[in-house]
Amino acid sequence: MANAFNADTTAEEAAGAIDLSGKTIVLTGGSAGLGVEAARVLALRGAKIVSVVRDEAKGKAAAETIRERVPGADIELALLDLFDLDSVRRGADDIAARFPKIDRLINNAGVMMCPLGRTKEGLDTQLGTNHLGHFVLTARLIENVIAGSPARIVNLSSGGHRMSPLRFDDPFFERDEYDKFVAYGQAKTANVLFSVGLDKRYKDRGVRSYAVHPGAIHTELARHMEGDDVKHLMAMRPQSEPMKFKSVEAGAATTVWAATSPELDGQGGVYCEDCGVAPTIDTPGESLGVCSYALDEDQADRLWALSEEWSGEKFAV
Repeated sequence: MANAFNADTTAEEAAGAIDLSGKTIVLTGGSAGLGVEAARVLALRGAKIVSVVRDEAKGKAAAETIRERVPGADIELALLDLFDLDSVRRGADDIAARFPKIDRLINNAGVMMCPLGRTKEGLDTQLGTNHLGHFVLTARLIENVIAGSPARIVNLSSGGHRMSPLRFDDPFFERDEYDKFVAYGQAKTANVLFSVGLDKRYKDRGVRSYAVHPGAIHTELARHMEGDDVKHLMAMRPQSEPMKFKSVEAGAATTVWAATSPELDGQGGVYCEDCGVAPTIDTPGESLGVCSYALDEDQADRLWALSEEWSGEKFAV
């Protein structure tokens, strides 16, 4: 059956009439932007939301905003900083103890095209925050997610993955000069490869994983971008294809769809955009579709092994 959704579909429309009563959904980045809207819609459909935030005050304010729009919304906060793996471990262990069964894990938080910074493990900020922080969080919560089977893990990627594959020969820019566009691209590729790796390892235990491209949206994520950065991105797009920005309501739609849609039953390890499974398109200059390198199982396995090495974290078999 053809998918009736498109780039203008809102998160509420993507959720349809699904009843999420009794479901626990853990979502990172719940204090701003797409995270707030996804949490609102999922709460509206009856789910308990565990909003994972770095800033408690912002998290509380976002939760109150949701409760004003969704009376009776069941929202709890959890605190951690994805940039700091010690913080991730403490926060994840707290979540695991409080919520024995997790039905959906939505790894939504991230940073975009920020200046060079280093985690304690030596990774650049974008790969460290967008990928490795979520890798450790997911590792610490995987048994709880298995307990929620059939369960789903959704990783927020981006069409920005087209800017770079995983730079296995120099992932931390120790040899080459740091390029924030390339760094963002490889981090978003890592999000897709992580989804491929998760689905391969846990589909037989009732856990499926999906990568999501939300589309171009004006949110706090782009706070590090300057005028020349926007021009650079525009120059990378086909001249015949103007940049189209989505509303936050539409930007959160594919996340909600990937977390809830029965259309994805029996599928996993795929890249979703505009509330559908994206085709593989390797043509340079395209803005939609997923590059084949991001779905490559061998690269996913290689990243998995390196992520365990970088973090010292192992997933439960």
